[in-house]
Amino acid sequence: AGVPIVGTRPEAIDLAEDRGRFGQVLVNAGLPAPKFGTATSFDEAREIASAIGYPVLVRPSYVLGGRGMEIVYDEKTLHGYITRATQLSPEHPVLVDRFLEDAIEIDVDALCDGTEVYIGGIMEHIEEAGIHSGDSACALPPVTLGRSDIDAVRRATEAIAHGVGVVGLLNVQYALKDDVLYVLEANPRASRTVPFVSKATAVPLAKACARVMLGASISQLREEGLLARHGDGSNPDPNAPIAVKEAVLPFRRFRRMDGSGIDSLLGPEMKSTGEVMGIDHDFGSAFAKSQTAAYGSLPNSGTVFVSVANRDKRSLVFPVKRLADLGFRVLATDGTAEMLRRNGIPCSIVRKHFEDPGEGRPALTALDAINAGEVDMVINTPYGNSGPRIDGYEIRSAAVAANIPCVTTVQGASAAVQGIEAAIRGDIGVRSLQELHAALGGP
Repeated sequence: AGVPIVGTRPEAIDLAEDRGRFGQVLVNAGLPAPKFGTATSFDEAREIASAIGYPVLVRPSYVLGGRGMEIVYDEKTLHGYITRATQLSPEHPVLVDRFLEDAIEIDVDALCDGTEVYIGGIMEHIEEAGIHSGDSACALPPVTLGRSDIDAVRRATEAIAHGVGVVGLLNVQYALKDDVLYVLEANPRASRTVPFVSKATAVPLAKACARVMLGASISQLREEGLLARHGDGSNPDPNAPIAVKEAVLPFRRFRRMDGSGIDSLLGPEMKSTGEVMGIDHDFGSAFAKSQTAAYGSLPNSGTVFVSVANRDKRSLVFPVKRLADLGFRVLATDGTAEMLRRNGIPCSIVRKHFEDPGEGRPALTALDAINAGEVDMVINTPYGNSGPRIDGYEIRSAAVAANIPCVTTVQGASAAVQGIEAAIRGDIGVRSLQELHAALGGP
């Protein structure tokens, strides 16, 4: 139609979406990415998954919101996914990526004028990689990343912006595992996190992007005061407040036909319908505010039910111990209770809902306790396609129906404990964004 396109050219957008061509950009820049392949049949998908190793992340090409995306742990499940979710053809391939378990996911919003790159913000996800970025809570600035990690993120983002040919906004998602920074994907457009970053940092990224797309340079916008005159989101003021973005998930609004709740388990397909922000001088207070805004306050006392996958038991000792020290009563299933007691954490045992009440087994089940209103928070971490993932379905659904917090990741449990501690201290104040930004010398 001859309409001029300002900003990033359509060819650059297509390059970022084409895994083969974008993969070559990463190779040229020396940036690692999870091993991947593109399949147009089940046989091809099976060969790729066998070569790179399970678990794998499978999804259709050219999708938003993680639509149709799934973590697959074995060949049988892969066949089911291909049969159920896709219609493969050379025009509609499926992408198969190596899934990085126990990795820290990082989100970056950046602005590029074709030459200089301005980092708007680096966000550290609270949930591990594998939870869709739209459903994961995140902290800005990052709370556990070291200086070397942040420098690596900056260098990688600059290389991607120049390699793709971005003129405008760019969002890049990374996974940090064993001190290696992997590139997950890059989108040369404004992401859903741009409003959050702009509100947290007092930098109007959308306005700056519009100016850049129309020909302004980043150095010019710095001189005008639209962008920070010195530095950017990769080196924030050490006194900057911490902002936490939390997803608003609609689980409580939906019920199954029998009136029971639905599963609150998060995964690679986006389920959230909105977002909120909490901001304060420390992470615990900011996280507590975000939970209050999204779901209601975290409990300051009462009973917490704990049932976790074997691989998570060691990591959850300290969060659960802290809850017990704060005065919470702990309920747990048999295996989890044994581990907690070995670590000096007093707890009461409840039976799994599918277990028969036998000799020596408690009469009360986890579902009984939740449905009777005796539980104030649930910590249930699933794993794989069977075992704890399926066993915990009824527990998580009951928690949703009872309108109580249900935490399904180790990282989420640790963050919740910090939020509860801040609330108990009474350390949560209210300040306007204008006050916070003025204290930093912002607009």
